Amino acid sequence: MLDIQQFVANSIGNWRSQRSAHHMIFSHFEAVQSEIAIASMSVDDPEVIALCEMNSIDRKLAVSPFRMTWAGQSDWDENEALKGTCILVPIPDLEHLNRGKLLRDQGYAEEIPAVGDYHFTDDDTFVLITAYDRAAAEEKIWFVNPNVRCRVSLIKTSAGSGVVTASFSSEIRQLVKEATD
Repeated sequence: MLDIQQFVANSIGNWRSQRSAHHMIFSHFEAVQSEIAIASMSVDDPEVIALCEMNSIDRKLAVSPFRMTWAGQSDWDENEALKGTCILVPIPDLEHLNRGKLLRDQGYAEEIPAVGDYHFTDDDTFVLITAYDRAAAEEKIWFVNPNVRCRVSLIKTSAGSGVVTASFSSEIRQLVKEATD
């Protein structure tokens, strides 16, 4: 069974992502291509400590914090580059190591700090559910192999009854070619 430390370790690296999104409110389909960099951080990093303190979490409970940075292009608005960065800090449940909290300095559905609940399913799918002020997000990520992962994201109404956006992403790890003499 996969745990959060293994999941983060498997995710570290540079990824090329192709996302298709259906925006129900606008009856619009969007294609997004992006580059995603996932880098590990120290639990002693001042930004990690600040995020734990902001959420009244003992920083000693944090494991495998990481920074995710992305830059992409959407076919919806080709003049606007999509880019950002966020810090994510997993806090495993000490009694059930396949679940816990995920602290984010910037949310997925709303650009505010957020705390989500994560768990792993029996087939090692990472499931993250995050409630925001005006919406709720449900994300599922699984590895097809060490260099390919898939992600499904739903943005729901705050009550969780209606789906606003549904997206699917395939993400391919960018491997560094070794120089040959």
